[in-house]
Amino acid sequence: MENSRREFIKKAALSTAGLTVGGLATGMSAKSYAKIIGANERLNVAIAGLGRRLEAYYEPISKKNSNVELVYLCDVMKKQRESALQKFSKHIDYKPKLENDIRKVIADKNVDVLINATPDHWHAPGTWLAIQGGKHVYVEKPCSQNPREGELLVEFQKKYNKVVQMGNQQRSALESIDIVNQIHNGVIGKAYKAVAFYANNRGEVPIPKKAPVPDGLDWDLFQGPAPRTDYTHDTWDYNWHWYGWLYGTAESGNNATHELDVARWALQVEFPEYVTVEAAKRYFPEDGWAVYDTMDATFRFPGDKIIKWDGKSRNGHKTYGSDRGTIIYGTNGTVYVDRGGYKLFNRDGKMIKDSKATGSEAGTALGGGGDMTTRHIQNFFEAIRGKEKQNSTIEEGARSTLLCHLANIAFRTNKSFAIDSKNGHIQDKDAMKLWSREYEKGWEPKL
Repeated sequence: MENSRREFIKKAALSTAGLTVGGLATGMSAKSYAKIIGANERLNVAIAGLGRRLEAYYEPISKKNSNVELVYLCDVMKKQRESALQKFSKHIDYKPKLENDIRKVIADKNVDVLINATPDHWHAPGTWLAIQGGKHVYVEKPCSQNPREGELLVEFQKKYNKVVQMGNQQRSALESIDIVNQIHNGVIGKAYKAVAFYANNRGEVPIPKKAPVPDGLDWDLFQGPAPRTDYTHDTWDYNWHWYGWLYGTAESGNNATHELDVARWALQVEFPEYVTVEAAKRYFPEDGWAVYDTMDATFRFPGDKIIKWDGKSRNGHKTYGSDRGTIIYGTNGTVYVDRGGYKLFNRDGKMIKDSKATGSEAGTALGGGGDMTTRHIQNFFEAIRGKEKQNSTIEEGARSTLLCHLANIAFRTNKSFAIDSKNGHIQDKDAMKLWSREYEKGWEPKL
C-alpha cells in the first residue's frame, strides 16, 4: 500500500512539473489535480539541520491542512537531534526517527520531502543528493555556496523533475505579492532602482583555535563536501558563518539573499552586467571574524536598472527606518517594503498607502520563522501535490543567490567586473576562478 501511495504521488508530481514551473503545460487545471490526488495523500517529510531555524518548521509541519508527517529529524550533533525531538513533541503527537547521516535519510524510499536547513556548504550538495534520491526539496537560503552550485541545482531539478524551492519566504508574503504586482503594473511608473538593506548589532566572536571535537558531533560529516580540516573551537555552532569561506557565505549569503531577491523581483531583472563592491571588516579588529562585516554593493542591470545592497552586520543603526527591507524607486513614486508590509509614496514623497502585514515574521532575530515561512513551505507542499504554482522556483532562488556570490567574489578579489547578462558569468579570469569550489574527494557533483 505504501509503495502504491509513493508511486501515485511520484507520478502526480512528475505530471504537474510543467504546471509548477511554467503554467498549465499538461492541459489540466491545478483544481483538477487536487481532486485526483485527494486530501488524504500525505507527504512524508524529513528535516536535516536542527539548529536555530528549527522553530520556523513547527507550524507548517504540525498544521492539519499541511497534511504531512515528520518522519526524520537529522543532524550531525547528537544534542541537536535530542533537543529537536523534545521541542517538536509540543507540536506533534508522534515521534519521528532521529538520524545522524543525511545520506541515510535520503536512501529511505518512504521519504517524499527533504527540508534542508544545514549549513551553507551543505545546501546545494544535500539538495542534489536528495533530488537524485527521488525527493522534493525545500532548501534554506542561500541555495548554494558558490555560483556553479546554483547552476547545478537548476540542472538537477530539470533532469529529475522534482519540486525544489528556496527559503526566500517573502515571495509568499501577501503584502509583498500585492505591492510587487502593483509595481509591475506601473503604480510608481517605471521602476529603475532598488536599495536593499540590513542592519544588525552582532558582537564579538571567539578566535577559532584548534580544539577537541565536541562530544556528540560528527565533525567529518559536518564538513561533508568541504575539504577536511582540523576542528576549531566554536566552528560548528553558527560562527562558521564568519570563519572564512569553507562553510559560509558571509552576511551577503546569510541575509542579503532575502532583500536582494525582493529587489530583483520588483525590478523584473535577471542577471547583472556589472558589479562593484566596497566592503571590509570594520568592528572588533582582534576577534575571530574573518570576513567583511560592512558592505556596500552595486549591481547594474540591462535597461539602466540598479540594485544597491547596504549591509551592516555590526551596526544596528536603522538608516532606512527599519533593520531590513527594500526601497524601490520609480519615475512616478517610491515603495518601501519589508516583512511588516509596505508603504507607497507618490513622486512628491507623500505617503498614499500604508499596508501593514496581518501576521509576523522575524527580522534580524536568529532562527526566525513566522507566517511568511509557513505560507512559503505550505506553497511548496501544495506545488508538489499540483494544487498551487510555486511562488518562487529554484531558478529564481539561484539567480538571487548569485548576486550574493558576485558581491563576495568582488570583495575577495578586490575587483569590480563585468558580467555576461545572459547567464551571470563573470568576465574576469581571476574572479571567475571562484565560480566553483574545491570539494573533498568523493563529494564532487555528479549530474
